[in-house]
Amino acid sequence: MPAGEKINIKFSFFPELSAPKLICGLPGSGFVGKLAVDYLIETLHATQFADIYSSSFPPQVTIQSDGTVDLVKNSLFFSKNDSQDLVFLAGDAQPISAPAEYALAEEILTTCNKLKISSIITLAAYITGKFSKNPKVYGTSTSLDIVKDFSKYGILTMNSGSIIGMNGVIIGTAKKFNLPGTCLLGETSGYVIDAKASKAILEKLSKILNIQFDMSEISKRAEDTEQIIKSIELQANSQTSIGKPIVISSSENKNLDYIS
Repeated sequence: MPAGEKINIKFSFFPELSAPKLICGLPGSGFVGKLAVDYLIETLHATQFADIYSSSFPPQVTIQSDGTVDLVKNSLFFSKNDSQDLVFLAGDAQPISAPAEYALAEEILTTCNKLKISSIITLAAYITGKFSKNPKVYGTSTSLDIVKDFSKYGILTMNSGSIIGMNGVIIGTAKKFNLPGTCLLGETSGYVIDAKASKAILEKLSKILNIQFDMSEISKRAEDTEQIIKSIELQANSQTSIGKPIVISSSENKNLDYIS
């Protein structure tokens, strides 16, 4: 652990689970992974059982709905299902330094051992710099057998490039722990909070986990994203025609839960 780095995992209780899978989605480009995991937590009525605090999270607090404040943190939730027990890692932020990311990933994997996690799936963004009407989902894994199965679910295999941040570092660290790790990445422009990309990932994840969940609310959010994209494209076309710079207003994100 880096000098001066402090990580504290505070358990409310320790759930009894059967070979659970860990699903991670921390804030990143387009909030693609975070939107997806937060949606799963809400839809599957997952129960929070631990909070993770780190001295390398951004030095700020978050304002709660009741007007109180809380330190920036990551949290663990669980959901017991007929076909598969799940643990979710969600959070307010990622660490602000590379050494801290690796240190936190090691702590998460140590916790995975205690929970007897069977495999890890992280959810992230595949940034293209352009808008997509039907976002594709890309995948990579620590296991060649898992990669070979991607085509069954309509997932495109990544064969080059890199994944920046915790959504990549976690599965890289999982390989050190001999734990299968997979990253699913939703195609996104990187310009807006992209619920369309999140929805695309969730559709693939539902098939992989063999768990059905209500997609109606994420479908509405995806429609909000589509309206934002149309507004941006109209603004771009009109301003390009008169030689003005393109400005994307944050007010156009008002129908989504997050501000970028």
